[in-house]
Amino acid sequence: MSVTTSSLLPLGDLTLREGGLIPSAHLAYATWGSLNDENSNAILIFHALSGTHIVSGQQVDPPPGCAERWTEELHEGWWQEMVGPGKAIDTDRFFVICANYLGGCYGSSGPASINPETGQAFGSTFPHLNAADLVEAQIPLLDHFGIRQLYAVIGPSVGGLLAITLATRYPARVARVVPIATGFKTTVLNRLILFEQILSIENDKHFKGGDYYESEPPRIGLALARMISHKTFVHLDTFERRAREKLVEEEEMLSWFQVRDTFQSYMLHQGKKFTERFDANTYLRIIDMWSRYNAVIQGDADSPADLFKRSKEAGQKFLVFSIDSDFCFYPEEQAELVRHLESAEVDTMHITVHSVKGHDSFLLEPELYTPHIRELLAD
Repeated sequence: MSVTTSSLLPLGDLTLREGGLIPSAHLAYATWGSLNDENSNAILIFHALSGTHIVSGQQVDPPPGCAERWTEELHEGWWQEMVGPGKAIDTDRFFVICANYLGGCYGSSGPASINPETGQAFGSTFPHLNAADLVEAQIPLLDHFGIRQLYAVIGPSVGGLLAITLATRYPARVARVVPIATGFKTTVLNRLILFEQILSIENDKHFKGGDYYESEPPRIGLALARMISHKTFVHLDTFERRAREKLVEEEEMLSWFQVRDTFQSYMLHQGKKFTERFDANTYLRIIDMWSRYNAVIQGDADSPADLFKRSKEAGQKFLVFSIDSDFCFYPEEQAELVRHLESAEVDTMHITVHSVKGHDSFLLEPELYTPHIRELLAD
């Protein structure tokens, strides 16, 4: 397996859309493959909510500043079966880039990073982010490599929100757009589910408004947030199969209640495992961005028609994936996106993947996506 290395791109002082400032910001990223002479074969991938910029290959050494969170679970790329030589996203042909989000906890400037002006972790002072901020932070990455137009931008789940935002904010810089199991704007149901997760972290006694880096982190709040979200990522049939294992003791998270079935044990285990590799402040920044997402607003447009008129004029092609068993981004959400694209006469293909694995299908079943992505990229 190839070894991947993180790099850091300095961004300077960043002023955000809501007025916040991040001094001396930087972005952690990794690349695969080589740019051609025209710099025209680049594909940018946006990772999912809790993903990393290590899409393929292996990185055992932690990116700068996140040694305590770089667990063994993260050493291998999260999309190994999709990205690599001869695979759907073929690194023998394409130059692939992925960056850890601004606000992230895997090398990019985030709440756990040291504020150069104070010498302390940003913590509660790290500003709110929205999708346009995350996209704007990655434009210097394209400029750094001299990429005028991406061959494609691809984003699964929350990454799909950013793929749509990049394509509509910078239509001339993107030729093909692949949003996978994502949405056009966040639904009321998802906003409520995300709010429950926010409350879980905020009400952990160790959260301290986000300034916990010199003390005990809010592990219970973050674990509960992850358990709330995990139900939407995994189809219940798959959940049942995964939970048919022996009970795992999690005494430190419970006082009176006793875990008596494998479903509860499985969820506790997932929540606890997540706290070992992720930062609560980063989690809040990303789900806050997600809960307020609306493609029209993030694209500074007046309407969906105004937004996707840009895609039409730029000659973009969209390949939109739905998963019929998805409880996180329901298929109706992709249908709304496709309606707006078709109304604007954008070249669009909509594929519904039939799966029993739910939202996580894009991670677990590459064979269902590979033929369609390969066809789009072969064009």
